[in-house]
Amino acid sequence: MAGVGHTANHLSSREGEWVIKLLFEVGHLYHRAALDPLYHVFRQDPRYEIEFSCSYDAEGRLGVFNRSLRHELEARFRDEGLTVTKDTRGFDVVIVGDTVRDPQRYGSTLLCLVNHGTGFKNILYRNLQAQPHTRYQVFVEGDYRAHNIRRAGVEGRSTIHKVGLPKLDPLFRADYLTRTQILCRLGLDPERPTVLFAPTYKPTCIDRVRESIIEATRGYNLIIKLHQYSWRGKYAPHWHHTIYERAVIQTSHAVLIPVDDYNILPYMHAADTLLSEASSTIFDFLALDKTGIIFVLPDEVLRHHNGEPLLSEDPQQFLSGAFLHIHHPDQIRDAIAAALTPDPERRRMALQYRDAYFYGLDGQSALRTKAKIERLLDEGGHLNDPQERPWLRRRKWARPSGTYITVRP
Repeated sequence: MAGVGHTANHLSSREGEWVIKLLFEVGHLYHRAALDPLYHVFRQDPRYEIEFSCSYDAEGRLGVFNRSLRHELEARFRDEGLTVTKDTRGFDVVIVGDTVRDPQRYGSTLLCLVNHGTGFKNILYRNLQAQPHTRYQVFVEGDYRAHNIRRAGVEGRSTIHKVGLPKLDPLFRADYLTRTQILCRLGLDPERPTVLFAPTYKPTCIDRVRESIIEATRGYNLIIKLHQYSWRGKYAPHWHHTIYERAVIQTSHAVLIPVDDYNILPYMHAADTLLSEASSTIFDFLALDKTGIIFVLPDEVLRHHNGEPLLSEDPQQFLSGAFLHIHHPDQIRDAIAAALTPDPERRRMALQYRDAYFYGLDGQSALRTKAKIERLLDEGGHLNDPQERPWLRRRKWARPSGTYITVRP
């Protein structure tokens, strides 16, 4: 990266040596699952001076007040040996796990979006549409995401780069924890098949599944991993977690992953099947060559309060032929048994979907992202400059009609 000095202009304490100032903006704690693999790659390069910021995480109190968790999370980061900053300007590169509310607060910088997890929700497209004049460098996992961004017409001034999914890199490395190690750490029986229940917070199947998942998984291990919003009380009610806190006390085959454990990767690795409704975990689980179960919710709960769709795909059709689809808690136990039964045709379909949706499932996505960032710095002309960006009114997002990528049986 001989030409990085064209855009990076910070001198380190080592006289005469250039350093590249890099900020990881961890908007919410759970974004770290996507950002950690990148941090581990960048920190091995002595040219980078890396700092962290955590600007947006909060919890709801009494259904009215929101309390910032910034100080608590910054203290946690410091305990881990990370450098924390409140100053968000003066960085050559800012890496974020989601679009940011106030891009101008980062000044002129290479603003890199490595999304924490989209799956088939439309939130990424809606957020990009709301900021058409912000120049993000958007790093995506494959052709499916790149095509959907362009098809929705929300690219704006941003640029899309296909690199793979850094979040999944650890699972494709030989030194990752074994399934037995993970299950034993949780106090579960590694000889039993394992079900991962990973509902999202909106649209959610929690209010339909409730505690029935406990009875439906008797004879199996059950790992319950809730979205962090289901714990915080800001975007979802606190009962989302309290019903499972009570339920797991009464059984030995189920565990509830605590809120501070932000990374779902170990539990995806240990699971033999997954149950969810619209979580990005469904999308990620496809990459692991396993069969998941999609709980299909009624159409009326798949829309925002203003009528906009929450999802970019029909959940009944998403991964059709590869994953199982159910509509009622009474179907969970039979679906688990079916998902654990080898089916060559279902696996063939899953591999076709995986090839269409993912690029480079090889543990090297973070390295490709770093190489692309350095190339952009070297070229120059890719910075997001808030002074150039007029504000536009937000337009209503509409799901494009038709399907873009079709996997044929």
